[in-house]
Amino acid sequence: MQKFAVSLLLAAPILASAQPPLTVPVSALPNAPKVDGELGEWGAGGWIKVPVKPALERDERAKYGLEPAGDRNVTGSLTVEIKAGVAAGRLFVAVRYPDDAADTVHKEWTWRGEKYQRETQHEDMFALRFHLAGDFDRSMLATRDYKVDVWLWSAARTNPAGVAEDMSHHVTTRVLESAAEYHLKDGPVVYIAKRRDEGSAPYEMLPRPKENKGARVPSFTAATASGSAADVAAKGVWKTGYWHLEFSRALATGNADDVALKPGDRVTGQIAVFNRSSGEHKSVSEPLVFDLSTVK
Repeated sequence: MQKFAVSLLLAAPILASAQPPLTVPVSALPNAPKVDGELGEWGAGGWIKVPVKPALERDERAKYGLEPAGDRNVTGSLTVEIKAGVAAGRLFVAVRYPDDAADTVHKEWTWRGEKYQRETQHEDMFALRFHLAGDFDRSMLATRDYKVDVWLWSAARTNPAGVAEDMSHHVTTRVLESAAEYHLKDGPVVYIAKRRDEGSAPYEMLPRPKENKGARVPSFTAATASGSAADVAAKGVWKTGYWHLEFSRALATGNADDVALKPGDRVTGQIAVFNRSSGEHKSVSEPLVFDLSTVK
């Protein structure tokens, strides 16, 4: 098992919110939008404004024995606009949020001296997670046992393929094989198992090149996503200082590692924004309720 003190995907502050969850209405759409990152089909009205803020503030990092955040969270606090709807048996989600630049390069290999070294730059990413099982918590540092269905879009690795990585995360204080261990200061060990859904991912990581092939070379190559790992269509377009993203997935895939979305349901979810960052260096929302009560 791996032991970590940091690198949490959706580690929100521990203190519970006093406000009721913000509701994202999920309406019946007259037509299925094209998942291309162009949001004109969604219209000008009805966007829900969702605030996000740094997942862990400096005092919270100290409280839980984590390293200082420094300036690695460059997202800060911002507002994400979101809309959702159902058409042809699929859930569609559109989001837009400010970002000063499209970061579409991820950990390139750079030739230094006589060998390649991996750079530390990160792409932009956006995550949706939905309650899958157990006692949902807004934090991945929680001492509860729960599972979430995670849709992770990334500007470099998944966007060219038009998909988001489809994963499930299991958070628990029980020992899990092949799980990362997070040792909380003066607290229990939290185990987090992050598993990609069955099938093939939309990219493959490349090993360090042995010969000089140029000053900079990619650290991954495109692949064809398949199986349950290819369930979530996603596409992003950056323009005029904003990312415009669209997601789509069948309401029910029949896969145990996917949340089943049923008309009439109210599903707990959450979002996270990564601005050229990864791990805990991101900004997250409070829990959201995706309300399908008006969908038949």
